[in-house]
Amino acid sequence: MSETCNPPFEIREARPGDEQAIAGLIRELAEYERLSHECHASAQGLRDNLFGSRRAVEALVAVADGEIISYALFFQTFSTFLCRPGMYLEDLYVRPSHRRQGIGAAMMRRLGELCVERNLGRLEWSVLTWNELAASQYRKLGAAPLEDWRMWRLTGAALTRLAAGGRS
Repeated sequence: MSETCNPPFEIREARPGDEQAIAGLIRELAEYERLSHECHASAQGLRDNLFGSRRAVEALVAVADGEIISYALFFQTFSTFLCRPGMYLEDLYVRPSHRRQGIGAAMMRRLGELCVERNLGRLEWSVLTWNELAASQYRKLGAAPLEDWRMWRLTGAALTRLAAGGRS
């Protein structure tokens, strides 16, 4: 008879009360990505968007020894070409002291399961060009970068000007 080996972590859906820990991990990610100056993550903002009356995002967390050590934040998209919804993974972060334990791969596997369960047509995410460590892990999963596409963004004053009918 073989023994089953349970991983030293559990993956579950985020629930009310997880916001503070997730906000802390978001700030760690921002620091890692050299984007702390752009990070305004707060527990209240997460609470409103994860669990409020108009949910904008969902999250998974990995828990080890009662501590949230990883999170994945995602939301539904829509592909006009597939004419099916998809999933966009906004963030996947594993605390450095818990890396190389299969947590990131397990999170990606769970996201893949959710896509299949929900009949979603694709799972997409962005990776910073300098983050070759992450890119190599995603290639191992069978993912490929979209070389012909470039993400664009409007934020802050430019977004406000657009909404007011002006241009930059």
